Amino acid sequence: MIHNWAELKAFALALDLPEITLATPWGHEALKAFGKMWCYWSYYEEAAVFKAAADEREMLMAADPETFFLHPHYAPHNLVLVRAGRIDPGWARARLVQQWRDAAPKRFLRDWDAQ
Repeated sequence: MIHNWAELKAFALALDLPEITLATPWGHEALKAFGKMWCYWSYYEEAAVFKAAADEREMLMAADPETFFLHPHYAPHNLVLVRAGRIDPGWARARLVQQWRDAAPKRFLRDWDAQ
C-alpha cells in the first residue's frame, strides 16, 4: 500500500513514463504529464487525488467507502480521493497509466504505441 505523497511520487516516477515533470501549483508539489495535472496529494486530506468520472467516482465510493471518498473542494471536478495507506499499487499503476495516456497528444501515443 502507498502511505504518503513521497511514496506516491516515487511510485509514479518509477513507471518511467515520458513527459512527466515536477511542478508546484498552489505551493504544493505535483507531477504533471504533458503539462496537465497527473499525480498529486490532496491539500485537504491525507489522500491521493485521482481522476474519475462522476459515475465511476460514485461507484468506487459505494463499493469501498473506507478507501474512496470525496472532499467538498473536489466535488465539482472529475476526481476521487484515495485514503493514505489504502492506495493499492496495482490499482494506482493502472490508473496512472490511463491518466497519462489521456493527457498525451494522439500523435505522441501513435508513435509511443508503435515502439
